[in-house]
Amino acid sequence: MDKFIDIQNAEMVFHTKKGTFHALRDINLDVRKGEFITLIGHSGCGKSTLLNLIAGLLQASAGALLCANREIAGPSPERAVVFQNHSLLPWLTCYENVYLAVERVFGRGESKARLRERTKEALALVGLGHAEQKRPHEISGGMKQRVGIARALSMEPKVLLMDEPFGALDALTRAHLQDELLKIVAKTQSTVVMVTHDVDEAVLLSDRIVMMTNGPAATIGDIVEVRLGRPRDRVALAHDPLYIEYRSAVLEFLYHRQAHPAMKDAA
Repeated sequence: MDKFIDIQNAEMVFHTKKGTFHALRDINLDVRKGEFITLIGHSGCGKSTLLNLIAGLLQASAGALLCANREIAGPSPERAVVFQNHSLLPWLTCYENVYLAVERVFGRGESKARLRERTKEALALVGLGHAEQKRPHEISGGMKQRVGIARALSMEPKVLLMDEPFGALDALTRAHLQDELLKIVAKTQSTVVMVTHDVDEAVLLSDRIVMMTNGPAATIGDIVEVRLGRPRDRVALAHDPLYIEYRSAVLEFLYHRQAHPAMKDAA
């Protein structure tokens, strides 16, 4: 399959009052259309920085980033981002939060009726048609994240970028949303790049797991290709030898090959 996202020799250096900080070096990665990639590594390894480069929220200090053979020069609706913090406007309903994004992207070329239809379709996709008139304070944390995902998907992005979207949720809610995300991605055939700290989440969701070395000057240390069939069932996979193999490979990288400095000090 052709490269859809193409990252070539990307570097990221931040200039601060205390001097320069070399966050990322020699990042080379390609993502195929419809592929689900997770970025994993210890805190400070530049996962979110790399995601923000793909989103166009940061500009690389060196190297090139392309999406669909076009340079990533800034934010674009073709690359929608879901953050750990849902970022919903509290005075608006779920429907209105999603409608804002729909209107921004499609408002000039489509009728109000079609914009409303798009908004309802996006909420239905994440199972929140019944909650469209509720405000953020009236729904659970998991539902807020689903609204954030609906808002992102409503723009029909070519790439869905997710920065630990389930990190602040309890274990059961997190598991439920992981399962829902699997269904949504299967239905939309989205290309996804997701940051996570959770090894099981990475193996469950991914086609490939990109493992980052420790920072500063972090880079890609290794990539695990996850050859598990889809659709995926978490209960069935728990005893699958391949699942266990992939999980062990990621743990080996994180806790032996790239043990966090704090862990080394504690030892």
